Amino acid sequence: MRLRGLSMNLATVREQYTLAQAVDACLAQGITAIAPWRDQVQAAGLKETASIVRANKMRVTGLCRGGMFPAADKAGFKAAIDDNKRAIDEAVTIGADCLVLVVGGLPKESRDLRAAREMVADGVAAILPYARENRMPLAIEPLHPMYAADRACINTLEQALDVCDLLGDGVGVAIDVYHVWWDPKLYAQIARAGASKRILAHHICDWLVPTRDLLLDRGMMGDGVIDLRSIRAAIEKAGYHGVQEVEIFSSENWWKRPGEEVLATCAERFLTTCCLQEQSVTGE
Repeated sequence: MRLRGLSMNLATVREQYTLAQAVDACLAQGITAIAPWRDQVQAAGLKETASIVRANKMRVTGLCRGGMFPAADKAGFKAAIDDNKRAIDEAVTIGADCLVLVVGGLPKESRDLRAAREMVADGVAAILPYARENRMPLAIEPLHPMYAADRACINTLEQALDVCDLLGDGVGVAIDVYHVWWDPKLYAQIARAGASKRILAHHICDWLVPTRDLLLDRGMMGDGVIDLRSIRAAIEKAGYHGVQEVEIFSSENWWKRPGEEVLATCAERFLTTCCLQEQSVTGE
């Protein structure tokens, strides 16, 4: 049986499987779409990853990640641009739908959040012509404000869309429920993203109460407080009917469980807590 509408971000099983093993395990569960991280691709080899993807007819819904633009000096900024161009090349080689951008936080010893956000816009602008040449969409992923200092100074969907509107075609957003579920403007901004056809990806997991670690304690869908179906309904109303990509960082729970159990639970929860359509499985 084949699941429709579900992709597995390979961070979810990074402690259990190599990239090749993860592909085999996903296929065994009927999951035919993945989103690897660059370190996983590097470990497998770029050409080998592309070969694995093609041989198994896997869809690659995104490559994680580009970004990390803000820098303390011009040399650091240039290094970030160069690295992002390499990431674009990697995404093209493996046939990814988009390159996900985690944009970066404050440069070392800086307290100037406004300047950091300006550097993000400048950084995306600097790589956008290369991305357009290679027909690789860039997906800005706003991260929860708790990450503003170190991982991403773009913290709301509104901020991400402002950058998109500034730069034009070729850049959109990845909507990760873990990062945006709390935002009182979320539904209005989802509608805005849909109107401008900016939605490139939809990532799912859950927010646990209590959360024991701000990075490594994401929950399995249905175990937390995020209204996953309402958010998905808004995203589909906005015109995006693409896959939902499970991305779970869970050092004390899901990363310690057998990979088969994790993937089977992801598939079951996708069907029971995330999917709006009754028919989410095919017999192919």
